[in-house]
Amino acid sequence: MAPWALLSPGILVRTRHTVLTWGITLVLFLHDTGEPDPEQPRTHPIPQLRQWEEQGELLLPLTFLLLVLGSLLLYLAVSLMDPGYVNVQPQPQEEIKEEQTAMVSPAIPLRRCRYCLVLQPLRARHCRECRRCVRRYDHHCPWMENCVGERNHPLFVVYLVLQLLVLLWGLYLAWSGLRFFQPWGLWLRSSGLLFATFLLLSLFSLVASLLLASHLYLVASNTTTWEFMSSHRITYLRQRPDNPFDQGLTRNLAHFFCGWPSGSWETLWAEEEEEGSSPAV
Repeated sequence: MAPWALLSPGILVRTRHTVLTWGITLVLFLHDTGEPDPEQPRTHPIPQLRQWEEQGELLLPLTFLLLVLGSLLLYLAVSLMDPGYVNVQPQPQEEIKEEQTAMVSPAIPLRRCRYCLVLQPLRARHCRECRRCVRRYDHHCPWMENCVGERNHPLFVVYLVLQLLVLLWGLYLAWSGLRFFQPWGLWLRSSGLLFATFLLLSLFSLVASLLLASHLYLVASNTTTWEFMSSHRITYLRQRPDNPFDQGLTRNLAHFFCGWPSGSWETLWAEEEEEGSSPAV
C-alpha cells in the first residue's frame, strides 16, 4: 500500500470522528473544576460522571461508555459498508431481471448512467464522490465519506437515534459541572474546557436532531433526500403529482426497517401507474 493511501479522505474523516468522540468522552470523565478539600465539603459543582465515580456508582458511567462505543461502532459500520452499489458488470441473472423489469411498464424511464454506463434501477443515482451508482440513493454524507443508500439507510437512522441519545446525555453531563459565579480568569482556568465541550455538544445535538427528524419524515413517506429536494427534475416523479412509492406509514416503516413487503420499485411504480390510469367506477 502506498504511503499516501493512509491519508485518503475516508480514513481522515473516520479518524477525526473517532478522536473527537473519545476526546469529548475523556473530558466528561476526567474533568474537575478544582481540587477537593478533604476537611471541607465541595462548594462548587462537579460533572455528574465524577460524582458517580467518587460515590462508587459505576453502572451509569459504564452505560454511558457502552453507548458511546456503540454509536462509534455504528458510525464505522455505516461509513464502511456498501450502501447499495449497482454492479458495473451485471451478472447473467441481473441482466435477465433488468430485461423483465423493463417489460413491466414501457413508461418507466430506465436509463443508462452516462458515467458508469450501467442500466440504472428506479430510484438509483450516480454519486460523483463515490464514482458509483447507488440503489435508492439518499445522499452522500461528508461526515462519513460514504453514500447513504438502500443497504445502509436503515442503519444510518438507528445510528442517528443512538448518537442523539449520547449527545443529549453528554450535554447534561457537561452542564452539570459548569459554574459561572467566579472571576473571569478563575472561571476560564477551571471551566473553560468543559464549557467548550458543552458548546460543541450543543451544536452536534442540534445537527443530529434536525437530521433525525428529517430522515424520520422521509422514511414515513417512503421518499429520499434526493427525491425530496429534486422531485421537479426526476422523471419518474415529475410525471406524477403524488409519490408513487408511498404505501402508508405502517407499510413504509415495515419495508424500510424489515424489507417487507418485498418487491422491486419498478413493479410498485407500475402498479401505482395502472391504478392511477384506471377509470373511476
